Amino acid sequence: MSEGGRKKTACVTGGNGYIASVLIKMLLQKGYAVKTTVRNPDAMEKSSHSHLRDLQALGPLQVLRADLDDEGSFDDAVAGCDYAFLVAAPVNLHSKNPEKELIEPAVRGTLNVMRSCAKAGTVKRVVLTSSAATVSGRPLQGGGHVLDEESWSDVEYLTANKSGPWGYPVSKVLSEKEACRFAQEHGISLVTVCPVLTVGAAPAAKIHTSVPASLSLLSGDEAAFGVLRGIEMATGCVPLVHVADLCRAEMFVAEEDAAAGRYVCCSVNTTIVYLARFLADKYHPQYTVKRDLLCSDEVVLQKPRVSLSSAKLVSEGFEFKYQTLGEIYDDVVEHGKALGILPS
Repeated sequence: MSEGGRKKTACVTGGNGYIASVLIKMLLQKGYAVKTTVRNPDAMEKSSHSHLRDLQALGPLQVLRADLDDEGSFDDAVAGCDYAFLVAAPVNLHSKNPEKELIEPAVRGTLNVMRSCAKAGTVKRVVLTSSAATVSGRPLQGGGHVLDEESWSDVEYLTANKSGPWGYPVSKVLSEKEACRFAQEHGISLVTVCPVLTVGAAPAAKIHTSVPASLSLLSGDEAAFGVLRGIEMATGCVPLVHVADLCRAEMFVAEEDAAAGRYVCCSVNTTIVYLARFLADKYHPQYTVKRDLLCSDEVVLQKPRVSLSSAKLVSEGFEFKYQTLGEIYDDVVEHGKALGILPS
């Protein structure tokens, strides 16, 4: 991936994270030079950062110090870059004070990186990783709803009700809207990707919440199952995407000149009940579905009340590689074994 003999350069914020680690790997494999940020580059010998050292074997990867709370700390990371992928964000789901500990830092951090992009003057496009939580967090009666990029989570409703980890969708909506405002004011081309529950193998050693949640029916992990149930209750379905497809989608909207606005990134909409049936059929007798987890009164959806649609992304030429539960779970189960979530 070169332009006039020079490798194209991409910045990926939050390089020790789950999604960022896959994105860095794919960019390097495609021939990009990559700059990524972590809070403490000196910790690269530690297991949580060791994947970055391994990824440096694939191509030019520079690891720089930056912190979302420190204005200007992303200047060096973004300088000279063609693309900036904003992946880092605070994820403090169980905060006692979401306004101060999650929402304000998320908005502040997003704007800090956007300022660095404006200062750099070389960034052709910024790709913001948001969340489908910015689309589906709103009261919907009955079933048959199809939500796409036109749908926004209702911040007033979420803030008034304060149920579940309400601060997370609010932080994502406000960050996205502030980033859009800033981009318009400074003539920056900004595209937002809103992924659903993201699963699959990644170089990062740190286990992402979504992977144990997606395997909880096989592992019997009650806390992880609670996350899965919370998603179904908040969303009206269990929407899934493979992390490799998400990162391919992010690169697609970065490189595609015509890409604009928001993109929902979802390949399968299912329910816990359907997922349990699928897993029991596919993995018996090696694994058994822990049916006692399904005894809760709250697990009642036979089919999705809500579907999240990626029609916009697909209509512009993107193709999902992992389009079925079978394709997704073949990889997730192997990854679960490697992480010790499932017995091998």
